Amino acid sequence: MSVKKTTSAKAAPKKAAAPKAPAKQAAAKKPATTKATPAKKAPASKKTASKPTTTAKNQSGDKPGSALAGFKKFTPYEMKKGEEYMNEQQTAHFRHILLAWKHELMEEVDRTVHHMQDEAANFPDPNDRATQESEFTMELRTRDRERKLIKKIDEALKNLESSEYGFCEICGVEIGIRRLEARPTATQCIDCKTLDEIREKQMS
Repeated sequence: MSVKKTTSAKAAPKKAAAPKAPAKQAAAKKPATTKATPAKKAPASKKTASKPTTTAKNQSGDKPGSALAGFKKFTPYEMKKGEEYMNEQQTAHFRHILLAWKHELMEEVDRTVHHMQDEAANFPDPNDRATQESEFTMELRTRDRERKLIKKIDEALKNLESSEYGFCEICGVEIGIRRLEARPTATQCIDCKTLDEIREKQMS
């Protein structure tokens, strides 16, 4: 009878080892909570990407559609083989560009004057007065630039009448159709203009 009691006592500890399995299952469930957190970082990149677009607009000088940037509402002139430089068709082409550009600048000058008259007001707040004065000074600068550009257009129209338009005033070389279309008031060829810019940089 004593031998049977010892064997049953040894078999009892094996049943106590069985409850260790749920501990492994609980440990395996812990990484599932950490996987969901990295997905929340995606919207942060969208906010940073949209910021440079606002700074690019503020750094630009003239508006892309303004008359100071140049007159672009024309069809480029198609040159033919053996065509004489600054013939009647070419002079008529550039006369149309210069007159249309001048008309557009005059409209912007009138628009600036009416805008300043309508927006003029005596603000009690000194900060509001300062912002209004800064806006008016900027508009006066653009108006002054428009007036100077209108004078250059008038000089170019006079050169058209005297058959001096399209030739460099320094060396007498042809300025070129494409350069004149890009800047109708140009009075120098590309080489002389480059030399002038180099001299200005050396003097400054």
